[in-house]
Amino acid sequence: MGISFKPLWKLLVDRNMKKTDLKTAANISAPTLAKLSKSRPVDSRTIEKICAALACQPGEIMEYVPSKDG
Repeated sequence: MGISFKPLWKLLVDRNMKKTDLKTAANISAPTLAKLSKSRPVDSRTIEKICAALACQPGEIMEYVPSKDG
């Protein structure tokens, strides 16, 4: 699978935030938010913006998930 952003969505729930709140707070575009929602690759600057907006570390918003086929 690769990188999953499930921890990001859990963090938003814990902070009572919606995806649109994240979009505004981190100043990211709708297409970038869609990529995150699908656990698609995003630029490291996007990760930096999210971490700055949420005052967190990258490991708090993403995780590595090994593929099932090896």
